[in-house]
Amino acid sequence: MPLPSYQYFMLPILRLASDGQEHSVRDSASALAIQLKISQQDLDEVLPSGGQSRYYNRFTWALTYLYKSMLVEKTGRGRFRIAPRGIDVLKANPQKIDNAFLDQFDEFRSFRTKSDKTIAATSASPAATSPENATPDERLESAYQESRDAVVSELLQRVRAGSPKFFEQVVIDLLVAMGYGGSHADAAQVVGKSGDDGIDGVIKEDRLGLDMVYVQAKRWEGSVGPGEIDKFVGSLSRKKAHKGVFITSGSFTAGARNAAHEAALKIVLIDGDELAELMIDHGVGVAQFKSYIIKRVDGDYFDEA
Repeated sequence: MPLPSYQYFMLPILRLASDGQEHSVRDSASALAIQLKISQQDLDEVLPSGGQSRYYNRFTWALTYLYKSMLVEKTGRGRFRIAPRGIDVLKANPQKIDNAFLDQFDEFRSFRTKSDKTIAATSASPAATSPENATPDERLESAYQESRDAVVSELLQRVRAGSPKFFEQVVIDLLVAMGYGGSHADAAQVVGKSGDDGIDGVIKEDRLGLDMVYVQAKRWEGSVGPGEIDKFVGSLSRKKAHKGVFITSGSFTAGARNAAHEAALKIVLIDGDELAELMIDHGVGVAQFKSYIIKRVDGDYFDEA
């Protein structure tokens, strides 16, 4: 069973708080996970940003919506209890509580109107507007990922359309941005210059040149097969090299990846998609368009001594 949406947790949270006692958010999340038999796999899954588990994110957003609807109330940092309106709602024995149910409350409708406008303003495109069962954090992450995927696709298209010389420059810029090769001048002297025995270049692993990495760069649109990897490994062995990076604008077949995995040497394969991802991460061929800072209330600020 997939992890339920945040709306699914609203009624169980309210029932958990029905004793009228003060509850810890984290303890309640753990108790509810056990009660609803949330799998360990779902508990371990994190948002793409890596900052929070998806389950806890959905739990806390369900709690936020209950708070905005005045069904629960905050009693301190990370603590809450059921509110009088919540007691009344439970007395009516609802089958479920979701956004449609909460729309009966003016406070919730006001909150949702402001929230939806904010999400729409920060979404990359209308298609990025998330389904109803996604939390605002998940909607923002989805919009970010959609925008990033579009940039990856365009970068790859432009790299493949360029000349072999341009591809060499992309490789130089990326390796230097990642901390290899020392300077552009150092990297340019070795990458794309040798063409010696199946090796396109040799580059410093670090700025001090304590070790060297052998590079093969192929501007291809097709797939690189195991034969090319075997040739690269053979070339590295003859050079008594220990490390190699094979970069292509195309892709690698399963056989090619298996050949690299079984090689006695350390071989790193970077295909077109990963090349574009690395270009984004290290600022090669891209420029900052917009940035958004998401802020949360600082509970420490409001804690009284």
